[in-house]
Amino acid sequence: MNEVVLEAEGLVKTYKRVRAVQDVSLVLRRGRVTALVGESGSGKSTVAKLLARLVEPTEGEILLDGRKVRRVREYRRKVQMVFQDPFASLNPIHTIRYHLTRPLKIHKRQETPEELMERVQLPADFLSRYPHELSGGQRQRVAIARALAAHPEVLLADEPVSMLDVSIRLGVLNLLLDLKERLKLAVLYITHDIASARYFADETFVMYGGQIVEGGDSESVTQQPAHPYTQLLIESAPDPERSVVALDAPAEEAAAVSAGCQFAARCPKVQARCWIDAPPRSDVGAGHWAACWLYVETAGAAA
Repeated sequence: MNEVVLEAEGLVKTYKRVRAVQDVSLVLRRGRVTALVGESGSGKSTVAKLLARLVEPTEGEILLDGRKVRRVREYRRKVQMVFQDPFASLNPIHTIRYHLTRPLKIHKRQETPEELMERVQLPADFLSRYPHELSGGQRQRVAIARALAAHPEVLLADEPVSMLDVSIRLGVLNLLLDLKERLKLAVLYITHDIASARYFADETFVMYGGQIVEGGDSESVTQQPAHPYTQLLIESAPDPERSVVALDAPAEEAAAVSAGCQFAARCPKVQARCWIDAPPRSDVGAGHWAACWLYVETAGAAA
């Protein structure tokens, strides 16, 4: 437990002149869930695609079990991805049995489709059905079963419940937690819902404009947010007791405004130097940090 399985160092992904991901470093540990939180356009899904090697980084390294893996099939067997849309990720012309049998054959596993269905708490008679005959939650469980067919060490879950009914989201998250415990998986949970990160993840990292701006254990990040962006994310979550705080502009638009902090154009606590220099990471608690100029003097005084 807590053994490092997958490590990303200084990942950069550039599309033409747009940097979708800027100097992102992450460590995924066995038996732990790491959440990557941010609004649409912040770069979360691009990070997942880089870690799944669906796209290659412009700069940076990805290490699996402490080493570079040149053989893509070996890497993808150990690092599996669950996509956001369970209907689009399953081929509508094939049965559920086909979807589960194919990865078992590719990776030469002795497990049966029936055993995979049992793992994700679905009846075996669903194997003869087609994706459109299942509910959204059931389709997502099939997608998870397909990922498990390869016996992975890492599961990249890209907003796995955002397209499901609210009433069934908790069941899918509980299933992922159970699999994480039983199979000792390292899980990356990508979401725009910071409240679910507190429930589901051991540690949480917040992304804005392609950069990670805050990180630490989930309880600290969600209950004592340090970065102004994280604070606004939490305040903008639905709460019947207060009015919603709006985030004025899409992240991809604001990210191009500042040569310093990417959040400067939208930050209520912006300072003059925020426009000029990118802030360093500052320690704001036990293992909790924020990349914000508000904490630079505080961190220095503490040191």
